[in-house]
Amino acid sequence: MKLKPIFDRVVLLPKEAEKETQSGIILPTASQEKSQIATVVAVGEGGLVDGKEVKMQVKVGQEVLYTKYSGTECSFEGKKYIVIKQTDILAILEK
Repeated sequence: MKLKPIFDRVVLLPKEAEKETQSGIILPTASQEKSQIATVVAVGEGGLVDGKEVKMQVKVGQEVLYTKYSGTECSFEGKKYIVIKQTDILAILEK
């Protein structure tokens, strides 16, 4: 089975929350901040959305920064994913 988004939706696999600060302090689970960085797992085809032509800008495998409280979280085959609109992606991270 495969998770395939439609229209302007993108499926993201979020990075794990930081469990330790850069200086080595271990953070308790309650104070760990939700990561806003994720890897693109699947991309919809774009097309006509709400009367406007949408061209998809992201590709599978890219790392992206997305808005903090966007999308719908779901579990699929034991992993947690987020399905969001492409407009909720703020930036593509390049190495």
